[in-house]
Amino acid sequence: MKDTPLTEKHVELGAKMAEFAGFNMPISYRGIKEEHQQVREGVGVFDVSHMGEFIVRGKEALELVQHVTSNNAAKLEIGDAQYSCLPNDQGGIVDDCLVYRLDEDQCAEGEQAFMLVVNASNIEKDWDWISKHNHYDTQLINISDQSALLAVQGPKATEVLQKLTDVDLSAIKYYHFTKGTMAGIDNVLISATGYTGSGGFELYVANEDAAALWDAVFEAGADHNIQAIGLGARDTLRLEMGYCLYGNDIDDTTSPIEAGLGWITKTKKGPFISRDIFAQQRQEGINRKLVGFTLEGERRVPRHGYTITNAEGKEIGVVTSGTSAPSLGYPIGMGYVEKAYATAGTSIFVATKSKQLGATVTKLPFWKVQ
Repeated sequence: MKDTPLTEKHVELGAKMAEFAGFNMPISYRGIKEEHQQVREGVGVFDVSHMGEFIVRGKEALELVQHVTSNNAAKLEIGDAQYSCLPNDQGGIVDDCLVYRLDEDQCAEGEQAFMLVVNASNIEKDWDWISKHNHYDTQLINISDQSALLAVQGPKATEVLQKLTDVDLSAIKYYHFTKGTMAGIDNVLISATGYTGSGGFELYVANEDAAALWDAVFEAGADHNIQAIGLGARDTLRLEMGYCLYGNDIDDTTSPIEAGLGWITKTKKGPFISRDIFAQQRQEGINRKLVGFTLEGERRVPRHGYTITNAEGKEIGVVTSGTSAPSLGYPIGMGYVEKAYATAGTSIFVATKSKQLGATVTKLPFWKVQ
């Protein structure tokens, strides 16, 4: 089991630690509900240094990225980021990812550079997949083991971080980034992509600078009662926003069209892996769809793998994620259902060992940004 450059910080804070994707990670510090509300109302800091980062650099870097990802990276300007996925050959998803269009200060003439950020559990899998398809004049560099990542999230994040940099953070739009000095540390990549729905920034930094940056952020946020936040609250926060989690809501067997990710599946951009499958799904339709549902009036939480049925008890789908939503006060979930049951307002049922839980399909996100 690997440590991140910040593991000692979590242990000192008394975090409940557990293995996640091969890493020793903080699950919670004071409790998931409290940490969740801290991010919704103030500011919190996640250590997400377990994520993977690949540099794609060369004269045909764009061609490789276009071939292996579903979104249209040709639209990216330097400083833009993009949510995308890596399709497999059968129309499933190898992984979802972020694509960053980097500046070209370290590139030779005629080269471009991108950074792909992938899920920790899929680093080796993704690296092998992209390398397999690299038939281009392009170099792949895996910087995952040299890179740390802090996610400073919440409505007070900008105010806290602005104390540490001359970069105008308010000028960084959603899904954009820049590089600058943060807390005296040069070449910090400051990104506004987020996974919580409460605003904030992601700070990519070299491993050796991670602890100093962590300390500086907490010192700057002391007046706002800044808190360390674990992966437990990260999951409840993302689920309230209806964001997919790889391994739960999407995987090698799920199509991005089925998962409601048609907006990152640009079948008209040109050839890419499984494009024809996705184009056919668009033309002919799909049999199932990922939906959100609420269980107001219930206390039981829908769990991954629970069966979803209709009123007659017929199996119509399966739960992929579920929690008791701290911001809402009742259970919520996501799951795949037959298309006929995917309309908002439709009544469905979640089958547990002891009873059928009444649920209602709802539009996403569950929680509205305040």
